Amino acid sequence: MKNEGIEGTERFLSPDRGRGLRAVRHFAVGELVFACPAYSYVLTVNERGAHCEHCFTRREDLFKCGKCKQAYYCNVDCQRGDWPMHKLECVAMCAYGENWCPSETVRLVARIIMKQRVTTDRTPSERLLLLKEFEAHLDKMDSEKEELNQADIAALHHFYSKHISDLPDDQALTELFAQVKSENLMVHFALMNHSCSPNVIVTYKGTVAEVRAVQEINPGEEIFDSYIDLLYPTEDRRERLLESYFFMCQCTECTTRSKDKAKTEVRKLSSPPEPKEIQSMVHYAKNVIEEFRRAKHYKNILELLEMCELSLEKMGAIFADTNVYMLHMMYQAMGVCLYMQDWDGAMSYGEKIVQPYSVHYPTYSLNVASMYLKLGRLYLGLEKKSQGVKALKKALAIMEVAHGKDHHYVAEVKREILDQK
Repeated sequence: MKNEGIEGTERFLSPDRGRGLRAVRHFAVGELVFACPAYSYVLTVNERGAHCEHCFTRREDLFKCGKCKQAYYCNVDCQRGDWPMHKLECVAMCAYGENWCPSETVRLVARIIMKQRVTTDRTPSERLLLLKEFEAHLDKMDSEKEELNQADIAALHHFYSKHISDLPDDQALTELFAQVKSENLMVHFALMNHSCSPNVIVTYKGTVAEVRAVQEINPGEEIFDSYIDLLYPTEDRRERLLESYFFMCQCTECTTRSKDKAKTEVRKLSSPPEPKEIQSMVHYAKNVIEEFRRAKHYKNILELLEMCELSLEKMGAIFADTNVYMLHMMYQAMGVCLYMQDWDGAMSYGEKIVQPYSVHYPTYSLNVASMYLKLGRLYLGLEKKSQGVKALKKALAIMEVAHGKDHHYVAEVKREILDQK
């Protein structure tokens, strides 16, 4: 079935994967496969003030909404464009003041409900996939997810019932929240199946998702996106996919496990560690990573750095520096160093990370590009000009494929390189 709005592709039903998307013509590396405007969207609390609520442009001279003082816009046109959606939150923000604190998921669902009521024609994203076609996976939800769903429904009623008349019943809300959480209501997620060796990448230009080829795609080949961070070994990825998207991945990378050995590399010692010791350290690494995620909310920054360093010391007795669990903690330590403005420390961690990242991630990974960007800017700040320009050029080579050569992020990096001449 040809897709309205996506020339060169067709939707089809795969016997083992369900709905999918495949090419009906050749796509070269870096070529735009399709673009899709968001059906509905919200900025996170952390992004507010730095990005326009309507077009998501990042700039410093935004102005506030005169009523709620919490929404920021590029200009009057952006404010007017966002008003049909923002007026719902604006009234609630003013009414609740500092007590207005719904989650991004609750805010998004509220906007979707309003969008459904004020929109009569199909939006551009609905021409690709209707809202009702998104999977909810209600039959696969465990009790914990069901409880979280009910908490979100309660929050929606608490913050919005006075401002949205006749909210859908609980059954409809349960399905809508489940759709949002399982597929993020992103058309590209719902149209394309997952692979741990994807042939496209999704990036954003404002509120428009752009899907570009990162491998040659021939007619008849299925188009695969990645739903998750691909750094980790097969079992970790499968666990995450099963928990969040309710399927066991059987892609080529998962069945061959071709990168697992490099990702779980142990030190070459005179007395190699026993399998039980390695498994015990993997268990420790997963626990400390989870502990670190929780700790970020209540530990001070020096304790976080100490926690990283102690974990790296313990894991380093068995794991090689290229092991993904070591890399994870190095990345966290680098972030702490950046926060503390310890540029030399951040550079040292970045240099250890960037090459293994280039091996473990796909060729045109934005995680790799981001690391080269950080390193390049650190080098330039530390007056290491040639190293800085070299790192920025490596980031640019990835970004021109992933974002497209006309993206403002690409233009920004090009300017940084030119400034060094």
